[in-house]
Amino acid sequence: MLSANSSTYYPLVSVITVNYNNTQVTCELLASLQKITYPRLEVIIVDNASQEDPRPVINAGYPGVKVIRSEENRGFAGGNNLGIAAAKGEYLFLVNNDTEFTEGLIEGLLEVFQQYPDAGVASPKFHYFFHPGTIEYAGYNAVDVFTGRNSMVGCREKDQGQYDAITATPYAHGGAMMISRKALEEVGLMPELYFLYYEEFDWCEQFRRKGYRIYYQYKSLIYHKESMTTGKNSPLKTYYITRNRILFMRRNVQLPARLVFMLYFTFLTIPKNTLQYVLRREATHLKAFWRGIFWNLGLK
Repeated sequence: MLSANSSTYYPLVSVITVNYNNTQVTCELLASLQKITYPRLEVIIVDNASQEDPRPVINAGYPGVKVIRSEENRGFAGGNNLGIAAAKGEYLFLVNNDTEFTEGLIEGLLEVFQQYPDAGVASPKFHYFFHPGTIEYAGYNAVDVFTGRNSMVGCREKDQGQYDAITATPYAHGGAMMISRKALEEVGLMPELYFLYYEEFDWCEQFRRKGYRIYYQYKSLIYHKESMTTGKNSPLKTYYITRNRILFMRRNVQLPARLVFMLYFTFLTIPKNTLQYVLRREATHLKAFWRGIFWNLGLK
């Protein structure tokens, strides 16, 4: 599509988000979308079998939005994959429903793909919604092959422009990642066996194996309300973080490093976390932690 006033080309961007029992939060995202000026967007909401059907509310307030209702909760990856299957855009922008857009967000991410032919995925800078001016994400550090741990660049720092450069990063932020359709068709859909957490890390590994790079774009800013669906410290989160940390290492780290990780996890992580949950009297978290371990042993 050409702009009416110039020869600028505006590729169609499909914005995809997953809703689960958070219709109000999703509507706040849609309201923020109405404030940006990028001229070619299609917006797709995938509802992951919420208790109440969000379509009447969303259709009434945002009639141009496409809502897909899944009859089962397919998790983060499964929900996004449903949206991807329905999307028509040249670029697909997967975002958490607990985010809010800012002006220039789309244009900055598209610039990455224009400037870097090897770009497969691009993520914006994240600020905490409830702590304006504080960085959540300015790229990722790689997962340590021995501990299975990693960290976000700039997390909890005041934004003073210290990360204002487009940089390659090991992983996109799952809360907002733009993918080119060209790369997607070569790599395939997001792995659904994770259900929640670590799926974007595994997906980024697949992009990199195909020769694509992941980029962080400082010019694009998104606000994140953080863990509005699962809760910041829920047993559900404990289960999937534990389960999928092990799963990610099994799928993406080769021997002998994987053996070192298993020894580290067995003799340091398990005793430490078990003791912490016991001392805090967090029985539900303790049970969730061990369930995550047993899942990887085939004892689901």
